Amino acid sequence: MLLSLILLPFIGSLLPLLAAHKGRTVCSWLTAAPPACALLLLLSTAPAVFQGELLTIRWDWIPALGLNIGFRLDGLAFLFALLILAIGLLVILYGHYYLSAKDSHGRFFSLLLLFMGAMMGVVTADNLLLMVVFWELTSLSSFLLIGFWGHRRDARRGARMALTVTGGGGLALLAGVMVIGHIVGSFELSDVLAAGDILREHHLYPVALVLVLLGVFTKSAQFPFHFWLPHAMSAPTPVSAYLHSATMVKAGVFLLARLYPALSGTELWFIMLSLVGLSTMTLGAVVALFKHDLKGLLAYSTISHLGLIVLLFGLDTQLAVVAALFHTVNHATFKASLFMSAGIVDHETGSRDIRLLSGLRHYMPITAALGLIAAAAMAGVPLMNGFLSTEMFLGEAIEQRVLGGWSWLIPAVAVFAKVFSVAYALRFIHSVFFGPKPGPLPKQPHEPPFFMRAPIVILVVLCLAVGMLPALIVGPLLSVAAASTTQTILPQYTLEIWHGFNLPLALSVLAMVLGVFLYSQRHRLFNLWNRLPPLSAPDVFEFILHSILVQGSRRITKLLESGHPQNYLLILFLFTIALAGAALLQLPSLHGGVSMTAIDFPSLAIAMTMIVAALGTAILHRNRLTALLFLSVVGLGVALVFARFSAPDLVLTQLSVEVVSIILLMLILFLLPRQNQRDSSVQRLWRDAVVAGVGGLSLGILTFAILTRPLDSISKFFLAESVSGGGGTNVVNVVLVDFRGFDTFGEITVLAIAAIGIFGLLDGMRLFNPRHLGHHYAKDRHPMLLSVLNMPLLPLALMVSLYIFMRGHNLPGGGFIAGLITAIALILQYLTNGLNWTNERLNDNFHPLVASGVMIAGLTAMGSWFFGMPLLTTAHTHVHLPVLGEIPLATAMVFDLGVYLTVVGATLVILENLGKLKPFTSQPTTEP
Repeated sequence: MLLSLILLPFIGSLLPLLAAHKGRTVCSWLTAAPPACALLLLLSTAPAVFQGELLTIRWDWIPALGLNIGFRLDGLAFLFALLILAIGLLVILYGHYYLSAKDSHGRFFSLLLLFMGAMMGVVTADNLLLMVVFWELTSLSSFLLIGFWGHRRDARRGARMALTVTGGGGLALLAGVMVIGHIVGSFELSDVLAAGDILREHHLYPVALVLVLLGVFTKSAQFPFHFWLPHAMSAPTPVSAYLHSATMVKAGVFLLARLYPALSGTELWFIMLSLVGLSTMTLGAVVALFKHDLKGLLAYSTISHLGLIVLLFGLDTQLAVVAALFHTVNHATFKASLFMSAGIVDHETGSRDIRLLSGLRHYMPITAALGLIAAAAMAGVPLMNGFLSTEMFLGEAIEQRVLGGWSWLIPAVAVFAKVFSVAYALRFIHSVFFGPKPGPLPKQPHEPPFFMRAPIVILVVLCLAVGMLPALIVGPLLSVAAASTTQTILPQYTLEIWHGFNLPLALSVLAMVLGVFLYSQRHRLFNLWNRLPPLSAPDVFEFILHSILVQGSRRITKLLESGHPQNYLLILFLFTIALAGAALLQLPSLHGGVSMTAIDFPSLAIAMTMIVAALGTAILHRNRLTALLFLSVVGLGVALVFARFSAPDLVLTQLSVEVVSIILLMLILFLLPRQNQRDSSVQRLWRDAVVAGVGGLSLGILTFAILTRPLDSISKFFLAESVSGGGGTNVVNVVLVDFRGFDTFGEITVLAIAAIGIFGLLDGMRLFNPRHLGHHYAKDRHPMLLSVLNMPLLPLALMVSLYIFMRGHNLPGGGFIAGLITAIALILQYLTNGLNWTNERLNDNFHPLVASGVMIAGLTAMGSWFFGMPLLTTAHTHVHLPVLGEIPLATAMVFDLGVYLTVVGATLVILENLGKLKPFTSQPTTEP
């Protein structure tokens, strides 16, 4: 059931795309079905959650790295999941009427459900690393939603700004999570929440806290990262309503609540959250009053209220946490209804400019009444839900004594911000719905369809119901959510519509009176505000982005990426020398006390041959074919070294790779110009010789230091567990397809990507300057002797390849080597008979072969999940067959089949596209 809550929105995101051609109504109904089902499932868990139970589900992935897929549903997760799903359903209904016929309903609703699923993952994740994954997915999906109207420049800029800021915060959060995992020794949420004392006492606690709070502040638009949120208003209003009320910006609030037991309780926590919360609350409230765009006003009010919530968490008391969660719920209801009201005004009048709007109550009386109630809740008027949570906030601000004699500053700033919140709420209502009738507007104002108003009606009723009956409507939910947040028993508190005459009530009344007075003086304030120098956040952001980041990156790139491979190798060697030298300088003695193996004649002969061949490759580089032959001698020498030290698998692999590499390099030589470029200057040659000599000497000394020290290798574990754990006696192959199969899967994935990249690079390419090409090392295009010898070699090579593959789990061999042997056999066909002859007899589309190899390996790796085992767990047994006798079988062989297919496909994709390259000329060219 818990897994369904997360998967339903993701699976449902496909339905709008599939139903887009069925019409708007069908698309909307199919969009609403998955979150409605998820909401019913969530409500069915309410009895267990309200009794304090913790519902969890978990699958082990890579436990050694702390990577587990786990989800949890407690009171806090239930509260946020309820907001996400319930308000999400209302936004879907609202969006059905808001979007025009020209908009892509399927794409919009698909992105909305993807966003919803990402938020559900954030609030239910039971592993911090998994939470970061969903956290980043919210940034990506919100980027697509904000930039939904991509034809508009402001939408593109707003989306880019949101992704840059929140994505950067996500990287900081990831770093903070890694530090927390390092301190605690686990990324599991239950372990982290229980290790609060360990975290706070660790010397890395400040680093972890600052990094995590950077993620929180960027996501929740806290000062100085607040500027992205107002410019996200370029998104369609349903997105704005959802993003501001229950999702994106509330993700940071959720993270504060989730990690509260682990990170709170320190002076640094209070200082950072209090200063940022106060600054954000005040700045947002002041700027909101002067915004002429309805959605801009509401955006800055969101910033202000988010600052209030952050400040409450910073006060670091249990009742402050209760107030923070209470205001989170209240803000979600009145802010979603306000954005929808603003969207209706824009939709039915064609304008959001407050200066053009006036007296709309004459045309839209119902919308005006709904907006009035929602704005009153935002201003904290009695009998509204916003009044109760702001009164709790003022009570906690008065009671705190953390600043000593300056503790009065916090409630004073809070009252100041509330004065402005009353003023901008009045402006939202009075300037839009009251006053004289408006002048000419792009559209004739009128009431929207009933069901477009229905979501606002539901939310406004909630504002009134919570304001009048708080204990009944929201009391149990708030209690269980706060208990899950603090992980302690909460002190006694009451949710009542009336707490008597007290100081918080007096401050609320004072703020309302001053707010009304401030609004009455708005014209003077606007004149003062207009005298301030204009500052465009998008322009400043773009300037910083391009002048510092982009131009700086270009300079660094130009410095490092000069287009000369020699320079790249020089940088690589210098870094290697620096790293090796740093390691060597820390050693008290180069000799570690262990005697080295005595030099014998075969080893010395192999080493000297490799040295001579390497020097020959460098000296005879002008004669490319000769240099290539010398290079192949080096490769053969490496294979002999492996054989000398009893590594038959590596010998087979090295020989196979060497053959394929030399053939491909010979093809490339055919396409290179005959003329050599000018050799390096003498000064450069001396520089390169010095660098190479120092690099070789450093690496040699480092190797000597390592070989003369005791080696505690993990190979003993592999030798002991190869048969019992992997079902094979060939330890190397068992390591590749079982113990370290994840590495192998990554390697074949990279190989597949490389093949696709080479295909994209070479497909359709034509080479210029044909007169410089055309190395003809043989006059006969298809030598008869080679053709005759190749006929029996192909089936023989395929048979050897099958033999090497089948025995790989117990004897030297395996899918990688077998794949290379098969590739060599097929390469020989191309070289012998040419592309056209071979492609007529062999399908030349090898991309499905590459894809099937990666898919087979991936599905085999995940198959163990269906049996409750970790990823890549191998099942092995022995079966007795007639004639053949007892045969060992292991699922790792299927994984190895995926490796085999990937290697064959990738090699042939590269070969075939190299063979197709021809000079750019109209004359027929020799087929390579």
